[in-house]
Amino acid sequence: MTDQQTQERVRLRYAAAAERFLDEQPAGCCGSGPAPATDVASLGAAVYEGIEEGDLPDAAVLSSLGCGNPTAVAELREGETVLDLGSGGGLDVLLSARRVGPRGKAYGLDMTDEMLELARRNQAEAGVENVEFLKGTIEDVPLPDDSVDVIISNCVINLSVDKPRVFAEARRVLRPGGRFAVSDIVARRDFTEAERADMAQWTSCISGALTETDYRAGLEAAGFTDIEVIVSHDLGPDLFSAIVRARA
Repeated sequence: MTDQQTQERVRLRYAAAAERFLDEQPAGCCGSGPAPATDVASLGAAVYEGIEEGDLPDAAVLSSLGCGNPTAVAELREGETVLDLGSGGGLDVLLSARRVGPRGKAYGLDMTDEMLELARRNQAEAGVENVEFLKGTIEDVPLPDDSVDVIISNCVINLSVDKPRVFAEARRVLRPGGRFAVSDIVARRDFTEAERADMAQWTSCISGALTETDYRAGLEAAGFTDIEVIVSHDLGPDLFSAIVRARA
């Protein structure tokens, strides 16, 4: 299967998940369909317990398909510009917009029309104005160089077929000294070619995951410093959910 075909399978899975919420039918973590044989499927909105969602729409909270809460570790400040890579239903974008305040801005980037429709509906319902949702891929960010202060992402980078390009684009759009603070799935071992070719495992946030060593190497190659990988949820012998932070 080509990289383009893999990306299309990812898009189709998350389009289906968004359609379920647009039709007001709950979807499972990491997309629709049977839960994968891992605790990844038990995360999603549960990792936001204890935060102040306030008047955010239920759909924005429940449609989180992530593996962490990157806004809790990004140390967002008033007036900053934030970019969420693979923003889905928009929960992390809306939370970020609150934290940076009216002088700041939060961008959400997603390649799926259905997710963008859901995110914009959630934005309108929440009445949040300092937000803009963009269509595009995380390998080709439609923003200029040095234009954001913080990049966040929630269980999306593992789905990319070109992670070095993702890291390079993140570094390009961050201002000098900018912060990279994402939640992602990290592998404890290298997956076999057969495992990586299994689209059910790839689109379920499993077999596309990098090891910690490869994650660090990819960020370093893109020019990031102060890299740290912190386990947030143990997902069994092969995987863990992690907070990954670095500085441009």
